[in-house]
Amino acid sequence: MDDGDLPRPKGDAASKLAAEDLAPYSRHELDERVALLKAEITRVETHRDKASAHRAAADALFGGKPT
Repeated sequence: MDDGDLPRPKGDAASKLAAEDLAPYSRHELDERVALLKAEITRVETHRDKASAHRAAADALFGGKPT
């Protein structure tokens, strides 16, 4: 079975991160974490925008409902 065929695990990474205690982290570690999270937000937004564009192109080509 391909990994893509497996069901997604319950919960998501964002909710796990939100529940983590930040008290043990130094200012530098928190700055690094913020930078990584901002990069992840950019990655997700880019993927979302590509998916929307792909869907719009498919709808235009095949006459789907406009979103």
